[in-house]
Amino acid sequence: MKEKIISTKIEVLSYDELSAQDKDLIDKAKEATATAYTPYSKFHVGAALLLSNGEIVTGSNQENAAFPSGTCAERTTIYYAHARYPEASFDTLAIAAFSNGHFQASPISPCGACRQAILEYETLFNKNIRILLYGENEIYLLDGIKSLLPLCFSEF
Repeated sequence: MKEKIISTKIEVLSYDELSAQDKDLIDKAKEATATAYTPYSKFHVGAALLLSNGEIVTGSNQENAAFPSGTCAERTTIYYAHARYPEASFDTLAIAAFSNGHFQASPISPCGACRQAILEYETLFNKNIRILLYGENEIYLLDGIKSLLPLCFSEF
């Protein structure tokens, strides 16, 4: 029997260690949590996506009583970004979560469906999308979605 070990490199940063551009993206993701529609979970997630053309697109999770008809902040954001700016590739995606009156202490990561959707755009543009996962105590920086989806199905 053979064994494979899969490891993930995650850079752990504080807000002060971020570039001005990454701070702006995190701030916009945090602001986007305010537009979430979450009457059931009360868990507000916001995302901000920096495009290759310099535009920043934001989105938030949207729930629905006909579960699972709602959508996550990540997919709301990337789908709108590509519909609005189909020629622009995705550079950096920032994600933040707010609940019970405060931002999460530790970063949250995208669900499986969002991971696969992000991978689709990495494949489309043939490049990794940097991912910033915000937590009040620390921020994770990943160099692409394969860090969270190592055995993915992709040609890229």
